[in-house]
Amino acid sequence: MKRQSADTDAKMEAAWIALVRRATPGQKFAQVRSLSATTLSLSRRAIARRHGDCTDAQLRGLFVYYQYGSELADRFQRYESQRSHAQP
Repeated sequence: MKRQSADTDAKMEAAWIALVRRATPGQKFAQVRSLSATTLSLSRRAIARRHGDCTDAQLRGLFVYYQYGSELADRFQRYESQRSHAQP
């Protein structure tokens, strides 16, 4: 098999690939889910650090803006505004 990573020792890469091949679909899904959760958490934390003076609602809006763009962020802000006005 062709090496996948030039900066990783070939033996370590082979061991990792063997582990991945032996993993069940459930184990693979759990790893992907964990990586996704970690990525989201780190992204939100970085936004909060950069914009420490923002409210939670503003931070959520910034997250949507950075991940999905201004059009969806504007729609999200309108939704959040409507939702907050509808709650007692």
